[in-house]
Amino acid sequence: MLFIIILLIMVWLAITGDFSLANFGFGAIISLALVALAERTLPSQIARNAAANRGQRLRRLYKITRLLGFFIKELFVASFTVLLTVLFPAQRLRPGVIAIPLDVTTNAQITLLANLITLTPGTLTLDVSTDKTVIFVHSIYVKDPETFRREIKTGFEQRILEVTT
Repeated sequence: MLFIIILLIMVWLAITGDFSLANFGFGAIISLALVALAERTLPSQIARNAAANRGQRLRRLYKITRLLGFFIKELFVASFTVLLTVLFPAQRLRPGVIAIPLDVTTNAQITLLANLITLTPGTLTLDVSTDKTVIFVHSIYVKDPETFRREIKTGFEQRILEVTT
């Protein structure tokens, strides 16, 4: 509960924009009152379920962290590849549009995949088929289309499926 109280105080200070001691004290009083009210109104079953689900939340947090770490790594690798392409365009430029069959099925999963691809330098999501089974990606460097597909599927798509299922 201490974490929630501290978080509520920080939110209060951020919302008000006043970081004075008096405002901090007022935010602490409001936070304590909110937590006390929540503890009285929440059924004990919800509290027991929250304790039981703690392990699941930690596993999901690990998977989300793994996805973010993978994205950051891909961001740096792709940025370096784009840098080399800019410096030596004749040797490095091999553009192509690749159709990648999708294992992700929900709109949220497809949107997350499309955004992660687009946010990676040198790649751009062009379209998703109307039946949501294929995504079309443009890349400035496609040496082998099958390798490119496999990298997307075993990279971003696999980690998205881990996080969302």
